[in-house]
Amino acid sequence: MTTVPAPSPALDLLPRLLYRDGLMLVIDKPAGVPVHKGPKAAAGEINLEQFFDQLTFGLPRPPALAHRLDKDTSGCLVLGRHRKALEALGKLFKQGKVGKTYWSVVDGGPAADEGLIDLPLGRLDPGRGWWMKVDDEGQASQTRWRVMGRGVDPDAGSPIAWLAMEPLTGRTHQLRVHCSASGWPIVGDPVYGSGPRSGGPGLQLHAREVVVPLSKNKDPIRVEAPVPVHMTDRLKACGWSG
Repeated sequence: MTTVPAPSPALDLLPRLLYRDGLMLVIDKPAGVPVHKGPKAAAGEINLEQFFDQLTFGLPRPPALAHRLDKDTSGCLVLGRHRKALEALGKLFKQGKVGKTYWSVVDGGPAADEGLIDLPLGRLDPGRGWWMKVDDEGQASQTRWRVMGRGVDPDAGSPIAWLAMEPLTGRTHQLRVHCSASGWPIVGDPVYGSGPRSGGPGLQLHAREVVVPLSKNKDPIRVEAPVPVHMTDRLKACGWSG
């Protein structure tokens, strides 16, 4: 079993820098670290924003988040380097112009090889923070998916599938809820699947690629994040060759 390593009390973000220009940075977010301090953060829990001062590269202020990733999700995280850049990036994300591809490993897997999940999502319970559910009265939510490979879980011995998923909308926990509602929850998901609260394989969800059309007269910026260690065993079981 490959588990998520415990986060360090101090993060060195420079080795995790995937892309840099005058407007934005893309870093490889580690799993298990929240992007910012939440209202229910445990005493002493670190978050990525604490370490953004490592990424100023000559500017007077550190960069800021252009979007969010769940605490247990790894991969491409986009930062704006100054106010105007953040405004431009915020519009691109809000208008759905930023391409996002996630890799996940799911229990079982879909019968087909590709498809579209179109299920509206709403808040599960105001008292449960950001937990979500399929809700006919909720916000429209769509996810395009494609099977990249199939295999057997190296620990459980049960069928699993490797999916490439594109969220066409940006709802909270969208991919996790859509997979669970479809009958193939993401491996290691303690909220919407059968993953344990601690230990286990870790959430098998990785923001593999972002495509950002930042300049009108240039090709979109395409950035890819390497596969995290805690997902390699199951991806290899599904045919990923590294």
